[in-house]
Amino acid sequence: MKIKWFYRCAGCGATYEIAPGRYLCDVCATTQQPERPLAGILEVEWEGTPEPGATPLPVAGAWLPSVPVGNTPLWAPERLRRELAAPGLWLKDDTCNPSGSFKDRASWLVAGFARQHGVQEIVLASTGNAASSMAAVGAAAGLRVKVFLPASAPVAKRIQVLQYGAALIPVDGTYDQSFDLSLEYSQRTGSLSRNTAYNPLTIEGKKTVAYEIVADLEQAGAVTPDHVFVPVGDGVILAGVYRGFENLLRLGRIARMPTVWACQAAGSSAIARALASGRSGAEAFDDPRSSNTVADSIAVDVPRNGLHALAKLQRYGGQAVTVSDSEILAAQKTLAAGSGLFAEPSSSAAFAAWLKVRERIAPEQQCVVLITGSGLKDIKSAAQGLGLDT
Repeated sequence: MKIKWFYRCAGCGATYEIAPGRYLCDVCATTQQPERPLAGILEVEWEGTPEPGATPLPVAGAWLPSVPVGNTPLWAPERLRRELAAPGLWLKDDTCNPSGSFKDRASWLVAGFARQHGVQEIVLASTGNAASSMAAVGAAAGLRVKVFLPASAPVAKRIQVLQYGAALIPVDGTYDQSFDLSLEYSQRTGSLSRNTAYNPLTIEGKKTVAYEIVADLEQAGAVTPDHVFVPVGDGVILAGVYRGFENLLRLGRIARMPTVWACQAAGSSAIARALASGRSGAEAFDDPRSSNTVADSIAVDVPRNGLHALAKLQRYGGQAVTVSDSEILAAQKTLAAGSGLFAEPSSSAAFAAWLKVRERIAPEQQCVVLITGSGLKDIKSAAQGLGLDT
């Protein structure tokens, strides 16, 4: 049976055709409040029966770039397991993606969609990883890419963008200001926006990690993960992880939803604060606070996917934990020295969160920590953690 793909509003349930220019729900987007997360987030849905064992995606395989995105290692860090008495610890190593970032999963699907629909240019805002990711995948796919990037972004990420041949527009301001400028550009030119949350395919592409985690644990003779620790800024990776597990539940591949932990830097913790408030919707989010953290990849003032991510956490009993910059940098060193995996601060925030709460978790339970970016992307922060002067 042929699969029918469409968008469904996560809020009101309205459905839409998957087509260029469709980003948000027409109805719910009208409820948008100033300085609050995006209203009207759309999710990808299907009707029909996917091929057994496949990861169902709304872009035909022939259109997807040949660059090897995904299928990254899920591995057991033996020394850390032994020294921390944590036999159920696993690392999902997305530093192995082409640009060194988890964001390649979303860029790969967006690029395939653009090719399928004859779109030549993709535009986005980023704190660095999404920009370098889209530039890398866009280069492989033969697409023009324009990125709006805060001038304060780490130099390694800016160099990546330029090496891949993308057009870099430095913004003397925050990610949130970059986001607004990129939307103005895409609306004026008709370019495809890859902005996280705003484009539903960014969530859909990131769901692939859940499929891989389950398949790899099955191959290792383990069970469905009990806990998954996710670095959270905008909340799109978190939503993608949940979306993947929702798909797997629907397909009968797993029997229960893992506990998903939203791991945030204390200096950029809007989603954690919203969950702690006990409220739902836009009312759960307080006024924006200027983000201040060494973990630039998860530093946002207004989490664009905050409403959607919060709803997932509340529906499935997810947890949130915040960690300080000193905890992040200490965890970065512990992870690297104890496993051989050098993660950037945002990924190290997820490991720091696991370290912070692990005594609340039975040692034999399966805990997967998402390592979403290479430490080589931000040498300055790593040097800070080591007390070195760069």
